[in-house]
Amino acid sequence: MWAEIICGLLIYKFVRRFFKDDEISDETSSDSTALFSVAHRLEKLYGGKAYVGLRIPDADTSSRQDIDLVLLTKGQVVVIRVKTLSGIVTVASDGSWVCEAGKHHTTQTYPDPLVEVKKQASVLESYLEQRGVTLLEENLSCKVVIPNPNFRTMHAFPSEVITYEEWKHLKPVSRKTLSGWVKGALWTGKEMQESSHQKLNFILGTAPMWDRVELKSSKIVLGEFLEFKGKQEDTLALKQIKRSKVDRISIQQTSMLGFAPSRLQVRYSYRDYRSEGSSRSESKEVTVRSSTEVLFQPRDSTKIKKFKLSSLISISLSA
Repeated sequence: MWAEIICGLLIYKFVRRFFKDDEISDETSSDSTALFSVAHRLEKLYGGKAYVGLRIPDADTSSRQDIDLVLLTKGQVVVIRVKTLSGIVTVASDGSWVCEAGKHHTTQTYPDPLVEVKKQASVLESYLEQRGVTLLEENLSCKVVIPNPNFRTMHAFPSEVITYEEWKHLKPVSRKTLSGWVKGALWTGKEMQESSHQKLNFILGTAPMWDRVELKSSKIVLGEFLEFKGKQEDTLALKQIKRSKVDRISIQQTSMLGFAPSRLQVRYSYRDYRSEGSSRSESKEVTVRSSTEVLFQPRDSTKIKKFKLSSLISISLSA
């Protein structure tokens, strides 16, 4: 009997090792996934294009300023800070936010996100000027979005802060029925010139961003791609995939079972350095073992995460 139990455990561990998807904690991926969820909803509600996970050079600090989300519409550039706070939030005398959560009523203090996003908007504005676009004051605005249904507060926030109750009631609008947030922040009645709008799209689309991995579990993780790990044959086949050349990698399984190792088809597209308005679709593909791993360091984490290629849908690399 004991021999059967031990044998069963060994088989379970073997199967679990080779067939389970890579796991990543909700804590690591929820914030990143929330950014893309907010971006998708804003694009659906108000049109335009949302740019997620920007890392804009800050000349004053000689570092990069993280920006959660920038929504570009015909009439506005909106810099958005997304806070996924869960619990009861109050505002301290110094403007910081204090969040109390859990059965043990633990508290955590956060810098005022409205101050943060205004700083981010200032850095973005300077960056755009350096790249040849000067925004009018009415074409740039800031917002803080709180999309977590577990957010609670009795505090009256400024209009730039969109609490969950306000967020869930936002509805699609047209120019003829502008109201609420859109009237106050996303539309001023003055469209940017088409040439300026196109240039902004190009600048934001080529600005430094966090790398991202998209998992089959519908999670998205922002961070920094480091390298591929695996059999030498496979890593050599993937050697040409460098951020200086490649911007997107997609993964497709080519075989599932059998005596031969499972293989994956890895397709990668080349980065386009030509002028704005041009396009390039050149791509290549290689086939590697599904046990090949991606080393990735999530944003705001000191730990390096390993993902099996078989658990991923795609990888996007920033220039």
